[in-house]
Amino acid sequence: MHRAPLLSLVVMAFVGVFLLRRLLRWPRLWELTIQAFDREPVTAGAVVFVGSSSIRFWTTLARDMAPLHVQNRGFGGATVAGVCFYARRILVRTPDPRAILLYAGVNDLAWGVSADRVFEDVARFLLLAREAAPTAPIYLLSLQLTPARPRSWPAVRRLNERMALLAERSGGGVRYVDVAASVLDANGHPRRELFVLDGIHMNAAGYARWTAILRHRLLHDLAATH
Repeated sequence: MHRAPLLSLVVMAFVGVFLLRRLLRWPRLWELTIQAFDREPVTAGAVVFVGSSSIRFWTTLARDMAPLHVQNRGFGGATVAGVCFYARRILVRTPDPRAILLYAGVNDLAWGVSADRVFEDVARFLLLAREAAPTAPIYLLSLQLTPARPRSWPAVRRLNERMALLAERSGGGVRYVDVAASVLDANGHPRRELFVLDGIHMNAAGYARWTAILRHRLLHDLAATH
């Protein structure tokens, strides 16, 4: 007697999830954010951080990376496909970038995009970044295992392995930095105390661990090129 209404609710829920995933994969979802980037002043020779909300919410990034000059180009919910869609528009505005860093892919995997497809999009981003900055090193940051998304952990690990191998075979133009391991416990699980309530984004203590790794790496690498 009650099966028909229940079935209708289940169908509506699946349709809703499907439409939400399609919306979140629509690149122009972030147009207003990119327009805001277009209006921001830029610094020649800056290190450009591109990616999803883990970059966007890194509010202390400029201070943490000093004396390097940085541009924070993170936008919430970003997918690698979305980053690729706006890559030329973002990167062309920073004259002679000193380095480009990408952190994106966790949203793609959480929303059902295969690790193979995300890896293809990462490779596409590298081509676009190289086109915009022929000599700048490009860094791929390892993706997080987050407390709120345990189902995506196997895919995250596979994608990290493939990005590390890609960088290893690049001859130095692409570099992989494992920042995500710094927020894991002895069992390889994310340390809950390093994340905010949503279980996806890090708190200040989590970013401090990223900073300890990434600032040292960038200062070492970029000092060798100037």
